[in-house]
Amino acid sequence: MSDIVISDGTATSAAPARKFSFKPIVQVGAGNALEIYDFMIYGYYATYIAKSYFPTNSDFVSLMLSLMTFAFGFLARPIGAIVLGAYADRHGRRKGLLLALGLMSVGIIVVACTPSYSQIGIVAPIVVVCGRLLQGFSAGAELGGVVVYLAEIAQPNRRAFYTCFQVASQQFAVMAASIVGLIVLFAMPKAELADWGWRLPLLLGCMVVPILLWLRMSLSETEVFAKRKHVPTVREIGRGLVSGWRVILRCMGMSAMAVVTSQAIQTYAPTFIKSLNLGEVAGFAIVFLVGLTTLITLPIMATVADKVNRKTMLVVVTLTAVVTAYPALSWLAGEPSAFRFGVVELWFSFLYGSYSAAQVPTMVETVPAQSRTAGYAFAQAFASAVLGGFTPAIATWLNYTFSSNAMVGVWLTIAAGISLVAVLTLDARDVAERQSNPLG
Repeated sequence: MSDIVISDGTATSAAPARKFSFKPIVQVGAGNALEIYDFMIYGYYATYIAKSYFPTNSDFVSLMLSLMTFAFGFLARPIGAIVLGAYADRHGRRKGLLLALGLMSVGIIVVACTPSYSQIGIVAPIVVVCGRLLQGFSAGAELGGVVVYLAEIAQPNRRAFYTCFQVASQQFAVMAASIVGLIVLFAMPKAELADWGWRLPLLLGCMVVPILLWLRMSLSETEVFAKRKHVPTVREIGRGLVSGWRVILRCMGMSAMAVVTSQAIQTYAPTFIKSLNLGEVAGFAIVFLVGLTTLITLPIMATVADKVNRKTMLVVVTLTAVVTAYPALSWLAGEPSAFRFGVVELWFSFLYGSYSAAQVPTMVETVPAQSRTAGYAFAQAFASAVLGGFTPAIATWLNYTFSSNAMVGVWLTIAAGISLVAVLTLDARDVAERQSNPLG
């Protein structure tokens, strides 16, 4: 492993791209997991956060304000994707990931430690919104940066397998958040949980920040970036994004199913199960199983995605989602039960894992090389901002407006349909050629 010099003149070591190792996967995946853990905890305790920071005469309005604040964090993602993504494309994947993690940590601490509305008044919701915006800003490049790093250290015939660990790390976060949620739920009286207990899981996330920063400090630069003879300027990165707008637009469409499904079956699930009157315990337990199912599905289907044409795989999965989304939710809404809720959740966790296994490497292989991090991150972040982040709020509004819990299925169908259209525009031969060649 040799030292290389990047744009700012500092020396760092390049990670070899040939030998499989879990070390870099853990180094980049752990920070990504914390990001998702925090988003999950916020979604789990949205009703309590609503009462702490957004008290109104209507529980529905308070909840919607809390969920909209959750969504605002996603609105900052495209900006973070461009700014921090361009930084990573210019100064290196390692430095980009370190900066994203540092900003994310500040955002998490802000939300966890801000006093309630009853203590400091209108300042409380303003500070919380700022914290969510900072988290969203960092997440815009964090998720894309992790994918690009893993793709660049992987062999072409194992790229899907490597990149699946970006989504897999999120599932560890989902399961950890579920376990913590259950422990807090059983350990505390409901009054104390609503008053201050919901902060404990967020503070727990804050405690692991120093460890994650230490892990990333020892991260090696990717060999693909290290071998670049020309480091792109900010203008060149921007020009690459503009000239590749068709590719990025397609990637946005491809991201639709993944970002909406993940938010629906994970973040929104505890709120949804309350509206079905099935109890919080069942919600946390089922979300844990969702994370586990997705975690198991990902490496299996990623192995398949490395062996078959990914376009075919993507078409099959998105079409299946379009056909089954509304019927599945109608079946659940017709006679709600923990069993039916679990079946629907696990079915979509399987579809989500299968789709992500092929979608993630396909996207990273098609975005412009000189703006790879910024391009991938922006496409993913924009889809998350417009569709994924608003999923809990949209699902709540649809169910409330149409007085039907099956309406979540309509939103899932729309998202899967958008991705199906985007996938159909892919050239199967081009996909096959890109997935068999090294990244330049």
